[in-house]
Amino acid sequence: MKSNEEKRLQRRQRLINNKAYQTMQGLTRYMDRYYLDALIGVIPGWGDAIALLCVVPFVYFSARIIKSVPLTLAVLNNALRDVLLGMIPFFVGDIIDIFHRANTQNMQMIQGFVNGDEAVIKQVNQRAWQSAIVLIVLLLLIALMIWLLISFGSYLYSLLASIV
Repeated sequence: MKSNEEKRLQRRQRLINNKAYQTMQGLTRYMDRYYLDALIGVIPGWGDAIALLCVVPFVYFSARIIKSVPLTLAVLNNALRDVLLGMIPFFVGDIIDIFHRANTQNMQMIQGFVNGDEAVIKQVNQRAWQSAIVLIVLLLLIALMIWLLISFGSYLYSLLASIV
């Protein structure tokens, strides 16, 4: 009969060998270490949408593989915060993306769960309700930012049209 430690190590190895886990490691490397998040953020609107798509493996892994609602909420919280910060115009959001590194933070939380790090698990569980509330606020702020950017763009367009 296997001990609890052996079962935990086998489970950890299965999680690490999972295709989604390996995809998350690659995304973290390219998006945060090589600053691809900031580079694609230069493309107005589309850069942030692409960065948000890169969070899908993190959400999938935390929700479907680990099956942790608090971890999934924390991952979404980080991702939406990253999108909101990245949407700040005039390249300010892109500069913030260099330092925020949401993918690295998400990977550290997921690795803490995979490794059974009690401190990480306790921290994420304590922030579960906070994450849910923050997610709602972030979604509202993202919607407001999109509205402001569209309004500003249409204002610039009308200003340029009146000059020509």
